[in-house]
Amino acid sequence: MEAPNAVELKAVTKRYDELVAVNNIDLTIQTGEIFALLGPNGSGKSTTLKMLLGLVQPTAGSVTVLGLDVQKEPVAVKQQVGYVPESPSVYEFLTGIEYLDFIADIYGVPPAEKQQRINEYLKALQLEGREGDMINSYSDGMKKKLSLISAFLNKPKLLILDEPLNALDPRSARIAKDLFHQLKLQGVTTILSTHVLEIAEAVCDRIGIMYQGNILALGTINELREKASLPSSGLEDIFLKLTGTGDLKPVVEELLR
Repeated sequence: MEAPNAVELKAVTKRYDELVAVNNIDLTIQTGEIFALLGPNGSGKSTTLKMLLGLVQPTAGSVTVLGLDVQKEPVAVKQQVGYVPESPSVYEFLTGIEYLDFIADIYGVPPAEKQQRINEYLKALQLEGREGDMINSYSDGMKKKLSLISAFLNKPKLLILDEPLNALDPRSARIAKDLFHQLKLQGVTTILSTHVLEIAEAVCDRIGIMYQGNILALGTINELREKASLPSSGLEDIFLKLTGTGDLKPVVEELLR
């Protein structure tokens, strides 16, 4: 039997009173895909990601994750998903190891595997030796590493990552990107949202661009180049043209007056 798509959104709308944050979107993300969801601030990206997790309920439409209806089976979905928010919220009154131990227990990671997994990630992301320190003494980069480890601990089938490489040093960022590719080979799906377009262009199989609550463009980098009529351009130029924000010269000139 063929595995279900990792994500299916059908006619999904989210309204906040008069504000339409997400406007009747359809989106399918295949199992094992590395997918980037891009867009300006306020375009609906974070709202869409939170609907995949069941943290925000759609006003209309259906959201299916790993073959499960998110509204009907939110806990079952969360058990199989690793999530890193843009600004990680961690319990700063705990030490790093206490926090990771707590997260592993919530996910039901077997005790025989828990410490080995934690130690491997601590070493890989250069937190080894700092795991006994209070989290409130950690830098933003260290807190981001802790959040990433938390997302990987339960060996999720789907990763949802909002600005996952922010505040990371180049070595840790490279390890994270390589890990996304290795997990893809194991059938893990990764959805990431980022304003660093070079990351999306280098890492992702497909890219979706959101604008004013709509999916403005969807496809591989070459398909987006074709849509934007920019055959040899990078993602930044494509993004700016498709969102109608490409002519920035007058803005810069105004700032220099």
